[in-house]
Amino acid sequence: MAAFKLSIVTPEKVFYEAEVESLTVPGSEGYLGILAHHAPLITAIKPGKIEFRDTEDQIHQLAVSGGFLEVSGNLATILADAAEDVDEIDIERARAAYEREKNRLISAGKEETDIDLPTVRAAIERAANRIRIYEETH
Repeated sequence: MAAFKLSIVTPEKVFYEAEVESLTVPGSEGYLGILAHHAPLITAIKPGKIEFRDTEDQIHQLAVSGGFLEVSGNLATILADAAEDVDEIDIERARAAYEREKNRLISAGKEETDIDLPTVRAAIERAANRIRIYEETH
């Protein structure tokens, strides 16, 4: 199978950079499959699972919290808000974050608490995504 270059970058580091044979990402309108010589594309990425097959036929799975994908000239670039290898997800930390943020949302509904609802909802979605991906793969 033909290969193309994949670059996954987060604000902290270059997370991954190598040749791959296939890529699946959670696009804003659903999951997208990318192969070599794909048509040019730019799309938002929503929280979900990135999966790619490297040139040695190894499948890699990552949790991503959002970002953008650009495909052009046999290069796929993912600018991710955050990315985490499935095997490195701290499930207890993810569950604690989910419960903490859910409780903040519940308590805000019971009393006049000044919280940033979009931020809390995004944190809940990120934690739920990490939990779901961990449970799917373990």
